[in-house]
Formats: sequence, structure tokens, C-alpha cells
Amino acid sequence: MSMRFALILAMLMLALGGGALLYKQHERSQRASNVDVLGRPLLEGLSAADVAAIRIAEPGQILTVARREDRWVVAERGGYPADYAKVRDFVLKAGALKIGQSEPIAGDDRERLKLVAPDAAGGKEKGAGGGTLVEFRSADGKPLASVIVGAKYFKQVPANPDRAPGDGRFVMLPADPKTVYVVSDPLTQASAKSAAWIDTTGFSAERVKSIAYRGAGGERWKVERQNEASEWQLEGARPGEKVDVTKPNSAAYMMGRLAVADVAPADVPPAKTGLDKPGATIVTQTFDGLTYTVRLGERAGDNYYAKVAIEGELVKQRTPDKGEKPEGAAGRDKSFAERAAQLEARLEREKALAAHTLLIAQSTLDDLLKKRGDLLEQRK
Repeated sequence: MSMRFALILAMLMLALGGGALLYKQHERSQRASNVDVLGRPLLEGLSAADVAAIRIAEPGQILTVARREDRWVVAERGGYPADYAKVRDFVLKAGALKIGQSEPIAGDDRERLKLVAPDAAGGKEKGAGGGTLVEFRSADGKPLASVIVGAKYFKQVPANPDRAPGDGRFVMLPADPKTVYVVSDPLTQASAKSAAWIDTTGFSAERVKSIAYRGAGGERWKVERQNEASEWQLEGARPGEKVDVTKPNSAAYMMGRLAVADVAPADVPPAKTGLDKPGATIVTQTFDGLTYTVRLGERAGDNYYAKVAIEGELVKQRTPDKGEKPEGAAGRDKSFAERAAQLEARLEREKALAAHTLLIAQSTLDDLLKKRGDLLEQRK
């Protein structure tokens, strides 16, 4: 090999090596500076088994969901039962959150993305830029993890961002206020509204015997039947008046599915709820020996403030059917005893709910708040 050829070859290798080095440096500069955190758990070390309370703070509002013995309750609602499935799913989702994107963030951007700590939120409008602070705590009250949940993240802006659930959420760790993260879960459960957490299972007045309605303006009516197979009769029916059986059937059906939309704070004044004065009242008696009295107050949006009282004693002994044969009695007695045990357990829970001021959706009460004339068959 000639000296000239060797020199040319050495220069080419040097040029290639320098080009590779420049390319490598360029690639490194193009990589995100935070590539090492992508895919990592957002709340490292959070174990669902250790969580005994979730404290959620928003501007002007705080809610605590806590574990008491074998159940979860909403502390600010007088220990009203929380929905265990919602609590469990939220804790599991929080522990499984992975960082999908992260960027440095400044003060103005924190407000725009609603990542300002709730107690520091200000601006032209009270609470402007305030996020939702979620704190997970142990049984002894020690903090396990916390995160500020901000605005929704959209891959494509929808027509109505307020109603759309989002493709993810902007979040920030309080210990690192200079970095914003994006997670792929919209975290719709991260709310300090009690309606998002309570167990909405309400009251079930089954096997309805009679329903009596008294309106705030003096409107009254009562329908009753002798047994579950007989027809409904309107008390004080005048000649020519006949009950449209679909109306009391619908009313009885709704009394068996009276769900709770929300719970009022324990310190809410009666003057605000309207329960300090006589209002609409629905009294329902069942063939099981129970009487449910629903007293309604003022409207609050789509709901009514309400108090529910339960009186009476469950029927303990089954009344044999007419002409019943002995060989069939044993099976009926067993079914009756099993149902009575289920009613006993449910009744204990329902009586505990009766201590609270509830909010019941108007849509579930419409069939119970009818005027007397609406119960009658309409003449053609």
C-alpha cells in the first residue's frame, strides 16, 4: 500500500468517525430530556393495602373518604356510606398510573392547566387555576402519596370539552412543582363532590299495600289493595271514577327503587332545605308490616331535599295460603324465612340512612307526586 493511499484512508476514517459522533450528539439532543421517567409509576411505592383514607381538596371544598372498621364512609357527611367499588377502583388506578409525558412548567402554565394547589388558588375569579389535591393516608393519618389533578388532556379537542371525559389528565406532584406530567387515565373520580363517592343505594319498599300522598298545597289521595293480586282502589272514589292501574303500579315500583342522589352536610340549616315547614309527604305501607314516610323539602337543582322515616315491625310468621297442602308448606316456610332474614339486614341499613338529610332525584319521584286526577282513567 502506498503512503498516499494510506493517508487518504486515514482521513476518510477520521471523517466517518467524526460524522458518527456528530450524529450521536444530534440524536441525543433530539431525545426528550425526561425520557428516563417515561413509563415510570407516578406515585411510586403507593400500596392499596396501606390506604385507609383519601382526602380530596378543591378550592373552597374538602372531602374525606375514610375506612372505618369494615366499611368506607364520607367523613364530612356524618359517616354516610361510601361506594366501596368506587373507592377500590380509584385507589388501584392511582397506584397503577404511569407517566406518559412530562415537561417543565412555570407559574402561568400551572394556572392555565389548573395545577395550582387549592389553598393557593386566586386570580380574577375565586379559585381560578385551582386544581384538585388528592392525598392518600395510612390508618395513623400519615401521608402515603399526593398528587394535584389538573385539566383534562385531549389528543384532539372535542366539540364540548366540559362534557367530554378526556384522553388523560395533566397532573403535578406537590413535591415537584416545576414539572407537569400527563397520565392516560382521565381520573373522573377525582372530585370533592360527595355525590361522586356515596353509595346511592336507597330504600326499597317492597310488596306495597298502600300509598298516601299529601301535597304542600293540600292535594291528597290514597290508593290501596287487599293483596298483591287484587286491583288498586282509590280512597273516596266518586261514581264514574276508575283508577288507571298503571299509575299506582308505577308509583309502587318507584318506592321499591328510591335511590339517593346525594347527601346534605350534617350542619345544613333546615331553613335551607325547606324541611322546617310542612311539605309534600308520601306514606307507603307494605304487606311486610313496614311504613315508609318520605317528607320532601325544597328543590335543589334536579333533586329534592328529603327525610325518610321507617316504622313498624317485620312480619315474622307466614300466613298460609287458602287451601295450602302440607307438602308445599315446608318449602314456602323456608323461602319466607330466607326473605325475612334479607329484609332484616336491609332494614338495618335503611334505618341508618334515615338519620341523614338526603337529596332524591325528581325523576324518581315524578310517579309519586301526581295529582289525584292524574290517577284516573281518562274518558274518551
